[in-house]
Amino acid sequence: MMTTFVAARVSPGRVGAVVGRNVGALRSGPAYWLVLLSGFFEPLLYLLSIGLGVGVLVGNLAVGGRTMAYATFVAPAMLAVSAMSGALSETTFNFFFKLKYMKTFEAVLATPVRPIEIAFGELIWAVVRGSLYTAIFLVIMVVLGLTSAGWALVAFPATVLIGLAFGAAGMAISTMMRGWQDFDLLTTGQFALFLFSGTFSPVRDYPVGLELLVQVTPLYHAVELVRALCLGVVESALLGHVAYLVVMAVAGLWFAARRMERKLCV
Repeated sequence: MMTTFVAARVSPGRVGAVVGRNVGALRSGPAYWLVLLSGFFEPLLYLLSIGLGVGVLVGNLAVGGRTMAYATFVAPAMLAVSAMSGALSETTFNFFFKLKYMKTFEAVLATPVRPIEIAFGELIWAVVRGSLYTAIFLVIMVVLGLTSAGWALVAFPATVLIGLAFGAAGMAISTMMRGWQDFDLLTTGQFALFLFSGTFSPVRDYPVGLELLVQVTPLYHAVELVRALCLGVVESALLGHVAYLVVMAVAGLWFAARRMERKLCV
């Protein structure tokens, strides 16, 4: 049902027009560029302060039978956070503003573009934004010796998948927001994921109850997938992480498109 709904309604040309509208917004002035690039620096600063700074005090970690520097352990997690943050920034605050206040999508619907195509276009643009962050972050990781150039190339498609998953989820959540106050809940949830998804310490060190809870959260799967690829560990368990993120992306996109259709096509 979900696949039929998407395939029957999507025109690549109209999706491209939605993406092109966002690209055109870049010409509005330097302010948008500053907002666009600002989201890259938070995970980078965490990497430099905690991964490299605190890492000197922590020393090496033994994870999965391998011993590694603390910065090597933290860096892939910050990469996953960067992909998540880039996509969520675009499909939550920006998307909600265009949907609720600017009425951008109502104007778009005066053209042949349909809600599912708006959702696709906004998601693609969010992934482009997130991929810009992760590409730069991977270059920094290679320069610092935290991964190799070859494994960085392998990890990059995984960060794109993370952007798709969190971008779709962000859109779905934004369609249910009543006002800006509701974003406090989103920010709190995002920060909790950031702290407790195996970003700064192995999940096995958590209490058993918390460990099981963390293992069903999306950022945990993103971190585990990217960390394994950056370290050159390829195993069957990675397929589970990929499947989780794929289901999250498809379900989020479908839900967001249906909600937009109900809100805008009445």
